[in-house]
Amino acid sequence: MHLIQDDLLAEARAAGHDLGPGGLGENVLTTGVDLLALPTGTRLRLGEVVLRVTGLRNPCRQIEDFSAGLLKVVVARADARPSTSEITLGPTGGAESIDGAGITRRAGVMAVVERGGEVCPGTAVEVELPPEPHQRLEPV
Repeated sequence: MHLIQDDLLAEARAAGHDLGPGGLGENVLTTGVDLLALPTGTRLRLGEVVLRVTGLRNPCRQIEDFSAGLLKVVVARADARPSTSEITLGPTGGAESIDGAGITRRAGVMAVVERGGEVCPGTAVEVELPPEPHQRLEPV
């Protein structure tokens, strides 16, 4: 399951990309939850549905086929410095670096369904953090 924060879509639209809900393949679009800051193993409750966050979505070159330049919206240099360089992709096609610098992946998180059910627009997302020590999200 793929989840994205709604502010990423707004930023992509502001950069000229025609994106609406589901445009990046996400199953759930959230508001007010900093998905990228959650630790691995966080449980998200959406009504009766329970999801367990497993890692960061690692955007790849295919996103450029969808909308040229979109990869640079969903991947940024970790040091926040602007760059006009190409994003270096790893052997599996996922983003790895820009200008040799580490990156921040902003394309949402991936989760597994622990308890299924129906999720309707407007369903509140409850966050249940795992026991400490927390492990930061890694690309999956």
